[in-house]
Amino acid sequence: MNEKFEKLPLKQDLIKNLAELQFDSMTPIQASSLLEVLGGVDVIAQAKTGSGKTAVFGLGILNSLDIQGMNLQALILCPTRELAEQVAKEIRKLARMLKDVKILTLCGGTAEYHQERSLFHGAHVIVGTPGRVLRLLKKGSLRVPRIKTFVLDEADRMLDMGFHDDIMAIVAHLPRVRQSLLFSATFPDEIVELGKSVQRDATYVKVDTQHAPNAINQIFYELESHKEKNETLLKILAKYKLGRTIVFCKTKQITNDVAKFLNKNSIFAEAIHGDLMQNERTSVLTKFSNHSLSVLVATDVAARGLDITELPAVINFDLPTDAQVYIHRIGRTGRAGKTGQVFSLFLKKSSHLLDKIEDVTHTPCEVEDITNFCLTESNLYDLVPPMKTMYIGGGKRNNLRPGDILGALTGDVNLNFSDVGEISIYNIVSYVAIKRDHIDHAVKKLQDGKIKNRKFKVGLL
Repeated sequence: MNEKFEKLPLKQDLIKNLAELQFDSMTPIQASSLLEVLGGVDVIAQAKTGSGKTAVFGLGILNSLDIQGMNLQALILCPTRELAEQVAKEIRKLARMLKDVKILTLCGGTAEYHQERSLFHGAHVIVGTPGRVLRLLKKGSLRVPRIKTFVLDEADRMLDMGFHDDIMAIVAHLPRVRQSLLFSATFPDEIVELGKSVQRDATYVKVDTQHAPNAINQIFYELESHKEKNETLLKILAKYKLGRTIVFCKTKQITNDVAKFLNKNSIFAEAIHGDLMQNERTSVLTKFSNHSLSVLVATDVAARGLDITELPAVINFDLPTDAQVYIHRIGRTGRAGKTGQVFSLFLKKSSHLLDKIEDVTHTPCEVEDITNFCLTESNLYDLVPPMKTMYIGGGKRNNLRPGDILGALTGDVNLNFSDVGEISIYNIVSYVAIKRDHIDHAVKKLQDGKIKNRKFKVGLL
């Protein structure tokens, strides 16, 4: 199959937009499944995170979309709010040259009242989490009789998070004649059974499920007891001078303890786990994404659905008992042609886990001795992120756009473009990354100034 998008039966506006986005050629998952998806066939596909699968179902949906009127034609389910927002953002980017396409996200963390108002005005595509979608279906606010395409993205994560019953309840509301697309990084028996339940004669596609052999450098450290883990973690950070890093732990309590320990040692870290409120979760992830936070300490459930670009390293503070979970963790680094590093701590009594990992990675587990590396004032270092984050008490509901905020910062505040990092705009709040040396000045000036001739509450996140 030709790997150029222009050879596919796509709308010309979509092909033109792909060229402008510099999507020159297809990734393996796109080359293997896009033609099937465009042909209306059910597809069950296995590919690693970051493989370009969003464009597969996104282009399939947009190519068949009837933009006349406001009939809901596609429903995409994702395991987390962050992934749903990311998927919606990517599809909006793909739809830039199609007029009046409305894509709506339905997730927790936003008042149902506002989502119901948006649904009243109609949408073409819904991207949401199973819990909120099912709730709105039961209330009658969301109606899906004309759905043509149903997508389960990161289906294995949704099953791990206990969404099986919600998914099946949602499927019961859908029309029987539809296209169903299922994407998963791993293929346990539960995924196969789910596919049989929601699809008809699905085409199975499996590509790019492993990272390139040299893309990720994996090192293991054998420890006598859990008490050695904190110091070993510091030694790894000091020896390898890592940038942004995700540290995976097995429980919520351990994530909190590790984050506190790192902060006491001058490393900017925060924990993310299931007990956080949605606004707290958004705050932590935004800071990590925009380089205002150096280390994210996470449980597996909390980290699912994250897509952090250019992540240099992953550390397994606790080695998972499931080798597939290990694969999913290390898939956070070494992406998009970049190299990554993975460091794993394990106890002697758990050395059998390395055999499982070798079986799935087809790579010998290299065990390194770090006991001779001593922490001293000369090799300890402060892991200080280059940015800090400012919050603005206004967002999409106030019609704020990135250009409005950037204009105020480079105009009235007199910052250079290079002083401003990522700008994230949500419904009622916006976050802006500013270089650490300029953040206090920027906050003070905007507290006294205006954006789009309006005063907003401004402060340091």
